[in-house]
Amino acid sequence: MMLLAFDDELTLARGLADALGWPLAVVERHSFPDGETRLRLPPTLPARVTLLRGLQDPNAKLTELLLTAAGARELGARHLTLVSPYLAYMRQDIAFTPGEVVSQRHLGRLLAAAFDAVLTVDPHLHRVATLDEVLPGRRGSALSAAPLLGAHVARQVPGALLLAPDEEAGQWVRVAAQAHGLDHAVCHKQRNGDHDVAVALPDTTVVGRAVVLLDDVASTGRTLAAAARGALARGAASVDVAVTHALFVGDALAQVHAAGVRRVWSSDCVPHASNAVSVVPVLATALRNLLEGER
Repeated sequence: MMLLAFDDELTLARGLADALGWPLAVVERHSFPDGETRLRLPPTLPARVTLLRGLQDPNAKLTELLLTAAGARELGARHLTLVSPYLAYMRQDIAFTPGEVVSQRHLGRLLAAAFDAVLTVDPHLHRVATLDEVLPGRRGSALSAAPLLGAHVARQVPGALLLAPDEEAGQWVRVAAQAHGLDHAVCHKQRNGDHDVAVALPDTTVVGRAVVLLDDVASTGRTLAAAARGALARGAASVDVAVTHALFVGDALAQVHAAGVRRVWSSDCVPHASNAVSVVPVLATALRNLLEGER
């Protein structure tokens, strides 16, 4: 067994390797002036290799990921598993307008050609029931950080109201709330553009309550900011945020705090200063189960 990882995800990689008792090797990268990258792996690899690579900033990382997978095969890996805590391009699952490329379908085929199994956390799936459907002929496993985030919220804000900022986040809020005995509700979102959203709060009373917005991903932060402003305007005592994937592009985190959010907690799926919950136990258990099931 061996865990391969890139140098920008070593904190998570070291934790996962320690939990599994596996050796850890780092993919060395050298960037040429023209933008190409030279990759270097250990000269000899064991038969089973797991590659850890999150796909935040995906356009820059996909080429490296596919080249690393191909190189690992050449160097001895016969079974290759991808652990991608954040899996990009999952939201484009149908063509919304004529001619639009269904990115989820095509990325899934690329990953299925390169890897024997793919594990991820809280993928942004809408009209697809399981990750297996995205990976033709391969095994896909969609894990969740929602129970971990729910436990963290329950410790930090006992009795909090968990609020999903939109309908898509409802699935994670329900899981987190039910696992830890918290109340929950779901907002309605109308998106007018990448940075223009309107959020309508549910009828649930928020007056005097500590509200925690829980979502799978924070990208521009506009949805969270709109929901926070709405909750505070309705009389919430405080608003905090818990997210699985802390992308926080550009001024997103500043926008969220400017809307009145007190604290932001995230899982370590994406390296970020807000990381407060580790997905290492979930990933380690899933990898052990995967290996046991294939023996």
